[in-house]
Amino acid sequence: MAREFRTVGVVGLGTMGAGIVEVFARNGLQVIAAEVDADAVARGRSHLETSLSRAVGRGKLTQDDADALLGRVTTTTSLSDMADADLVIEAVPESLDLKAKVFAELDSVCRPDAVLASNTSSLSVTELAVRTGRPGKVVGLHFFNPAPVQKLVEVVRTVVTEQDVADDVKAFAATLDKVPVVIGDRAGFIANALLFGYLNHAAAMYEQRYASREDLDAAMRFGCGYPMGPLALLDLIGLDTSYEILDTMYKQSRNQTHAPAPVLKQMITAGLLGRKSGRGFYTYAKAHSSEVVPDALTPSGTVPDDVTVRDISRVGVVGTGTMASGIVQVLAAAGLDVIVRGRSDSKVEASIGGIRKSLDKAVVRGKVTESDRDATLARITGTTRLEDFADVDLVVEAIAEELDVKRAVFAALDEICKPGAILATTTSSLPVVECAAVTSRPQDVVGMHFFNPAPAMKLVEVVSTITTAPDVAASVLALCERIGKVPVSCGDRAGFIVNALLFPYLNDAVKMLEAHYATADDIDAAMKTGCALPMGPFELLDVVGLDVSLAIERSLYLEFREAGFAPAPLLEHLVTAGRLGRKTGHGFRDYAAR
Repeated sequence: MAREFRTVGVVGLGTMGAGIVEVFARNGLQVIAAEVDADAVARGRSHLETSLSRAVGRGKLTQDDADALLGRVTTTTSLSDMADADLVIEAVPESLDLKAKVFAELDSVCRPDAVLASNTSSLSVTELAVRTGRPGKVVGLHFFNPAPVQKLVEVVRTVVTEQDVADDVKAFAATLDKVPVVIGDRAGFIANALLFGYLNHAAAMYEQRYASREDLDAAMRFGCGYPMGPLALLDLIGLDTSYEILDTMYKQSRNQTHAPAPVLKQMITAGLLGRKSGRGFYTYAKAHSSEVVPDALTPSGTVPDDVTVRDISRVGVVGTGTMASGIVQVLAAAGLDVIVRGRSDSKVEASIGGIRKSLDKAVVRGKVTESDRDATLARITGTTRLEDFADVDLVVEAIAEELDVKRAVFAALDEICKPGAILATTTSSLPVVECAAVTSRPQDVVGMHFFNPAPAMKLVEVVSTITTAPDVAASVLALCERIGKVPVSCGDRAGFIVNALLFPYLNDAVKMLEAHYATADDIDAAMKTGCALPMGPFELLDVVGLDVSLAIERSLYLEFREAGFAPAPLLEHLVTAGRLGRKTGHGFRDYAAR
């Protein structure tokens, strides 16, 4: 028969421990909560009462329910009071020696059949288990902060954890209205192993001055739909906590992506710990505040004050595919005259027809008026001749990701376009400077990376090469704001911001699956519920296309030559087998035929 956990113990009543106590008590369990002394007990009880007061104030809980919940919680300063508990979870600071000491004492006072659990986010559960006389009854039970809100619970089994213990703890976590995933004992488990590699990479980008903190965070929020940017998230977690997690994972994995970026240690030494200290990557109104206040690094605006912006009123777009058509629609809707060039009259007509259909849908949904739709379409002209771009102020190239084809187009545009016209490429993975190099105006060439679908996605990465003139980048930034986009500035290197941060994370997820550490469903669930991401990594890979993803990962590996960026063999094999994701009906998952 499955175990029943009716009386549970929690050791440690900090923010996390108090949250776990609340989760248990909300579900009708009797809770024994322990701390080192009476003052710590009082602080822990205050955490719990404050959380319940907020819930009552928001109408999530009645005062009677809150009082009853508190009545199910018994506090103590002696671990011997855990003698009757069916399960005890420790939530003390991330110190192996401290946790091992707690486990040894619990082992001596708890019943032989009681299960001992650790809420560690990065330490080895096996190391803790072997410090007890019941290693088969020790598991990791990793809640996420804030525990009453976050749905994910990672149930970590060691090589000696008894199968029925892992099964019973998973079933128990499900009764708490959580999403439990069972995994093995390795550095970072699922969520932290994938999340902190990404956060560390963002910190390194900032340290290298590749992009500003605002642009790094905006890129991931508006390009990927993430709830927070990576640097803001590091500030929320705490730079000291993040460093400890990364350092612990690196010592176990020797994976270079987990080696903490040096800037983290420097900031910690200077007392810049994030929100908790009032300053980290950003400056806050006060310690523990979420309000960001301007500081010396805060930009005055998107466009530098000392640069004269070029006038852009007439734009040419090369290409008739989905991305090109979306860009045409965005530009024309913002009041610019647009010429779209295709290889044939039929392709041009199809592109403009698609734009008309998109605008018709917007009219039906009440997003656009009929007169605005008609005015937008009136500003679009089709052509099959590049020569018709002779008097445009800007050309946006949006053709296939083939370098030789793009270079040929740029060489032709260089001869046709008037002096001072800006030439932009929407490439997502090729070097922009390669296009600039075939022209006599490399100072006028820039990257303008829209995201698909262009009418809906807010982000545009504005990519400057080593030859791009400051006023050219500034003019494109100003244009992006004018057409209702969120532009971010970055240099000309593989992946720019978004892909360079996103695809190593996706690649790490594939490696995790390849190692049989967890299933695709569990990894997706962990990242969606534990990190509040809009899609899990395998859902996203299937949407993007495994062939496209592989090409981006290859370009990143060739540029940076980091072993961790080498594409996972499983991804290579799936592409070779023609399993490219949703577009073929088969990828990491199988999809119903349409």
